[in-house]
Amino acid sequence: MPMQVCMGATMQCTFGMAPSSLVVLPTNRVMTNEMPDANIMDHIPMVNIMPFGMCQSLANPEVASATAAALGVLTPMPCIPATPAPWVTGAPTVLLGNFPTLDNVSQLMCIWGGVITFTNPGEETVEVP
Repeated sequence: MPMQVCMGATMQCTFGMAPSSLVVLPTNRVMTNEMPDANIMDHIPMVNIMPFGMCQSLANPEVASATAAALGVLTPMPCIPATPAPWVTGAPTVLLGNFPTLDNVSQLMCIWGGVITFTNPGEETVEVP
């Protein structure tokens, strides 16, 4: 069964070179192990989603221009997450702040082509259906 995701969950992007931690503001007032729980709306870049080190996606204009300047040699550039849409799909049977709660099998799409997934939910006690 999927696990509830909370503040401090570890994420990885398919084009990122380092893991990142999820930041959850305590607006929903639901806690697990004294950490705020997340819902699918916790997708805001530089608020909830922190950078993944360097980005390797050629769809990212900064990477594309740096690669072109290096005569076609892939040149990673600093990651600036671009995640305008919510997490998919969450746990639709459990609402948190009127939105589906976020579970560790949810995915988030970056507009530069990366898929962000969880490597650790931040807690190991609360399962969601």
